[in-house]
Amino acid sequence: MAKKKTRSSSRKAWRTAKNSDKHELYELSVQGTESDCIMIDRVFRKRLNRTPHTLREDFSGTGLMSREWVQWRATNSAVGVDLDAKVLRRGREKISSLSADQRKRIQLKKGDVNRVRTKGVDVLLALNFSYFVFHTRAQLLEYFTNARKNVKDGGMIFVDAYGGSGSWAVGEEDRSLDGFTYVWHQAKINPITHHVVNHIHFRFPDGSEIRRAFTYHWRLWTLPEIKEVLIEAGFHRPVVYWEGTERKSGEGNGVFKPSHRGEACEGWIVYIAAEK
Repeated sequence: MAKKKTRSSSRKAWRTAKNSDKHELYELSVQGTESDCIMIDRVFRKRLNRTPHTLREDFSGTGLMSREWVQWRATNSAVGVDLDAKVLRRGREKISSLSADQRKRIQLKKGDVNRVRTKGVDVLLALNFSYFVFHTRAQLLEYFTNARKNVKDGGMIFVDAYGGSGSWAVGEEDRSLDGFTYVWHQAKINPITHHVVNHIHFRFPDGSEIRRAFTYHWRLWTLPEIKEVLIEAGFHRPVVYWEGTERKSGEGNGVFKPSHRGEACEGWIVYIAAEK
């Protein structure tokens, strides 16, 4: 759970807890920015009949998506917003590896996503379930309402969500990646409030571990709730994009299509896109 894309390579045992950067490990294990860009372009062009160029990445962390976006097209620009000064500093260090032209087209801003105002963008993102940090309907409505103020007329908001029967089970799920193991740990679940506590741990071939590298206190929002609050905030046509299934493996095939009907499976991740 809580990942879209995993990457692997032949490099195995060189990583340890001591020499690893947890933010780099997060980027490798959780984020799939190339597939996100493909999805955004495809949906935006199909629904609005034009190409998106400007992007705002809320809860941006190190700004990996913003960096991907400015490299995606020479006409693209991006701004990332996050509260954590330390993680933004790490992101700015990584921006230095971009070309001079790309660096001109990207900004990372420190601040509350509900307070920071930026020039209207074609696309506003809140991915990796980041907006689940809002635990009440009033808080979620406030966020979507403020998000809308930063979207151009004729622009879109993209969010993702997860669920399925497995999302209500306490336990760990692990997968081996590039010289480390990513562990998604669902530690606490309250079905009355939908409050969940999740951790990410990283384990290494030498037996070392980064426990609770990241911890999330979220409300597990349902898809009808998210769509309804988007509409209440002033967005139009919120559509769920459901992932297809590989016939042989039964696993997701990475192709997300608009759908009014999902599968009652153990775990799923979707995109939701709505228009201003």
